[in-house]
Amino acid sequence: MIITDTHTHIYSESFAEDQDQMMERAIKKGVTRFFVPAIDSSYTDDMYDVESRYPEHVFLMMGLHPTHVKENFKQELSHVEEELAKRFTKDSHKKFYAVGEIGIDLYWDKTFLKQQQEAFRYQIRLAKKYKLPIVIHCRDAFEEIFEVLESEKEDSLFGIFHCFTGTIEDAHRAIGYNMKLGIGGVVTFKNGKIDRFLDQIPLDDIVLETDSPYLAPTPYRGKRNESSYVINVLDKLSEVYQKPAEEIAAITTKNSKDIFGV
Repeated sequence: MIITDTHTHIYSESFAEDQDQMMERAIKKGVTRFFVPAIDSSYTDDMYDVESRYPEHVFLMMGLHPTHVKENFKQELSHVEEELAKRFTKDSHKKFYAVGEIGIDLYWDKTFLKQQQEAFRYQIRLAKKYKLPIVIHCRDAFEEIFEVLESEKEDSLFGIFHCFTGTIEDAHRAIGYNMKLGIGGVVTFKNGKIDRFLDQIPLDDIVLETDSPYLAPTPYRGKRNESSYVINVLDKLSEVYQKPAEEIAAITTKNSKDIFGV
């Protein structure tokens, strides 16, 4: 059984003491594909390092996280564009598999909303240029996200709505923009709500994720998350969809291959 974690920050400081052991635990459980989103330029070297140590398992994205859109966001966007360009030359043996994570986050601070919108739109256009999927971060910003997606909508725009926590109406809208729904630990929460309607969403529109080290599923809620815990998400989806875990794993891994091309 091959299981794919489509969103994990395995280079996080939270894994500084046991990154190799964390990876080993996940791989032993069948989690052999790790898709790794960017945050900002300060993490780029750490991302490259983990990629070099796990070349058969780790697949990188490049982007500017919305909570890191600050006064210097144009400088950070230049870094994103430069790194993308480096890996899309004829001589490069490595590539990025998505532009992400990008989007809008209004949970903590709305000060940089306009800059977040500008950065989101700019990075969508980079994804189109390089024919890459986007991986969207959305927190308290569904309408703002959908407004940008509507203005950029075309067949070449596709990707994943990471850590989906919206309503069924939001789910259908996201899918309408060629987005898969990234389902993680929230689906296991008693108050997570998405488990109430998820079985109405075709499995072909779902991918698995952890967002580790954040949002650990039950029974680890409140503790550090890690990629091996995607098994708990898989088991919950098996319960929701009334299908064997092996079938869920196969479908969601196929979906990840359709998105990322690998």
